[in-house]
Amino acid sequence: MKALFLVLTISSIMILGSFSIPSAMAQVQAGGVELPGDPTWFAGEGLKKGDLFSYSMCHVDYRECVNFEMDMWVKGDIKTGTEDKWLVDVVVYDGNQVIKGNMTVGKLAPEPSGGTENLSVYRGAYKSSIVWLSAFANGYDEGGDKGPKKFSAKSWGKIANIGGEQVVPLAIEKVTVKAGTFDTVVISWKTGGVRSNVWVVDNFPFPVKAHTYTHVSSGIPPTEYQFELLDYKENVTKDPFANVKPPSNVADIKGCPNTDSLTKSIKRPTEKSEYQIHAYYSPDFPVEGCPMKWQINFLSKYHDTEFLNQVQFDLMVVDEKFTLPPLRSVAQDQGYPYLYSPSGLATIDMTVNHEPGIAHFVVYIYGLAPQGIVPSNPIDYLVIDLPITAKSGSSVTSNIPSWIKNNAGWWADGSIDDNSFVQGIQFLIKEGIMKIPSTTQGTGTGPNQIPSWIKNNAGWWADGSIDDNSFVQGIQFLIKEGIMKIPRDTSSSSSGGSEPPSWLD
Repeated sequence: MKALFLVLTISSIMILGSFSIPSAMAQVQAGGVELPGDPTWFAGEGLKKGDLFSYSMCHVDYRECVNFEMDMWVKGDIKTGTEDKWLVDVVVYDGNQVIKGNMTVGKLAPEPSGGTENLSVYRGAYKSSIVWLSAFANGYDEGGDKGPKKFSAKSWGKIANIGGEQVVPLAIEKVTVKAGTFDTVVISWKTGGVRSNVWVVDNFPFPVKAHTYTHVSSGIPPTEYQFELLDYKENVTKDPFANVKPPSNVADIKGCPNTDSLTKSIKRPTEKSEYQIHAYYSPDFPVEGCPMKWQINFLSKYHDTEFLNQVQFDLMVVDEKFTLPPLRSVAQDQGYPYLYSPSGLATIDMTVNHEPGIAHFVVYIYGLAPQGIVPSNPIDYLVIDLPITAKSGSSVTSNIPSWIKNNAGWWADGSIDDNSFVQGIQFLIKEGIMKIPSTTQGTGTGPNQIPSWIKNNAGWWADGSIDDNSFVQGIQFLIKEGIMKIPRDTSSSSSGGSEPPSWLD
């Protein structure tokens, strides 16, 4: 009877076709490789004073896996409470930035537990990549899931996410990185339909190479982290970073607004309608010399909830005529030919270096393609005009009466014409109420050349969105372009211009 049942079962499978294995069974994956002596390994194994490592690395949580170099020198022991730890000096080379500091790491699991504040994001990337395997293999000899792991083990543990599979020693492989050629064991797991790999060397503290992917329910999973050992030295007794001098170009944030709340946003199609952009920025009114944060969402032109992938772009500042090359490129500031967003959601931190007035920001999209590949998509861009204010305490104006701001507001909404607005400003200059910094008088044909952003500027000034200094920057532009003439006679018989001239009534 049992034989008959087996035959019927096999026949049924042949007739009905293949059958699916339950997901719980599919996640069981046997691994294990055989090495002489059946050795064990854990993250931080053999780490000692004088070790010097140099890694090229990235992590998705830091600017969507933008690459940087992290150099680490184990300086010596440090006591933290009752625990002995390693004090590690660190230098990070991130584009044009050089960041120098230190961190403390555990001896049984080399995860960072403190250090200088300027390295916080890089410590996070290090913890979630180079020493990520310490969650499975560490120096704690407590049995259970903790402790060193054998390369012959069928599994080191399971990824802690839905659908996560076993982390297994999969194969023996000889790999070459910039630091040299190593005999490694590939520690591997599968998530999101692709295989993530970390290359481990027996008796070496950290993996020499890794390329892993994030878990996604559909589509191509982006890289989660990637790194490669560039160089390794041991028994380094003299400070290898003694001559490293980070640039002193940190913005003075005293008196600057914070950038914590990204509530102000602009959502528009690009100039040629090839893409849609939803750009958030903070603070609401950017200040010269202060930090500014952007979150830029790159969206499909067909569906404004569908994010684009593999976006090559830049955030620029251009002049009034929107000419290229730009006045500023954030990509060039950071030492890259372009910025890259694999997910279509990019966060940018910058310092505002534009003078008070209107800054013409441009989100410039080169196209959609992996890094290093020239995009075949069309280039397109979106111009975002924002008023830049001066830090409190500086002023180029004196006692501007309220009726002048009313005048600017009326001009902005079309209640009065360009000539009336220009004459009103000339009156302020002549009376000495508005002091214009030295500006070369340009040659122009008249007020009909006034660009629309000047009207926007006037409206913002009228409702208090920008300060007097920012408004004056717009007036300087009008003078420079010859649209507004500087009055020759600056003498005044009035008592300070507190009342408008009759032609402004």
